[in-house]
Amino acid sequence: MDHTLPVALVAGSTSGIGAAIGRRLSMDGFSVILHSRSSAEAGHALARELGSAAYLQADLACDADRVKLIREAIAVWGRLDVLVNNAGISRVISHSDLAAATPDVWQELHEVNVVAPFRLVAKAQAALRDAAGRGRPGCVVNVTSHAGVRPKGASIPYAATKAALNHVTRLLALSLAPHVRVNAVAPGLVDTPLTADWIQARELWKERSPMRRAASPKDIAQAVALLVASDYLTGELLLSDGGLNLT
Repeated sequence: MDHTLPVALVAGSTSGIGAAIGRRLSMDGFSVILHSRSSAEAGHALARELGSAAYLQADLACDADRVKLIREAIAVWGRLDVLVNNAGISRVISHSDLAAATPDVWQELHEVNVVAPFRLVAKAQAALRDAAGRGRPGCVVNVTSHAGVRPKGASIPYAATKAALNHVTRLLALSLAPHVRVNAVAPGLVDTPLTADWIQARELWKERSPMRRAASPKDIAQAVALLVASDYLTGELLLSDGGLNLT
C-alpha cells in the first residue's frame, strides 16, 4: 500500500452512494478506507477491487465504535486527509402519522444521522488539521438530503436530522477554519436498491425536475469529489437534486 497518497475515510461505503464515492476518490488518487456497520464481505471485496484501500467495521450508533473507527482509520496509513460522512439511517413514516414518529424513532435517527457524524469529525479533527501541514486543508463532506432543505423526505424525524446536519456543517466550517474545510452534499432521489420501489418519487423527478431523472450514485460521488478537490470552499451546501428545488 502506498503511504504517500492522501487518505479518505468514507463512512457508509459498501454499496450505493458510499461505494460510488469510494470508487471516485480512489480514481482521484486517494487511498480509501471503506466502512459499514455490517456487509463486511462486500467491504473487503470493494477494498480489493480498489487496490490502495482498506475496510473497517463499526456501528455508528455506538460511541465507542465511532472512536475506534477513527483511531483505526488513522492507524492504517498514519494519516487522514478527508472524512466523508455518508452513513445514515431512515424510517419511512407518513408525515401525517404523528403517532408513528415516536420518541424512540427520533432518538435513533438523531443519534446516527447527527451525533455520529459530529463525533467522527470531533475525533478526527487533529488528524485533519495535520493535513494542512502537508499543503492542503483537511476536508469533511457530510452527505445530507434535500429533505433537510425542503419539507419532504421519508419521515419528519428523518428530514429534521438532515436539516440539523446541514446546520452542523456550517457551524463546523466556522469552528475548524482555516485548517479544515467542511461542506455538505444534499442529494434528492438517487437510484439505489433502497429506492427501487419508490414509484411515486421517480415519477415526480421525471416530470418536474429540470434534469428529468433521479441521480445516479456516480452523480453524487462527482459532487462530493468537487468539494474535496477545492481548497477554498467551506460551509457550502451543494443541493444535488437535478434542479427539483427550482420547481
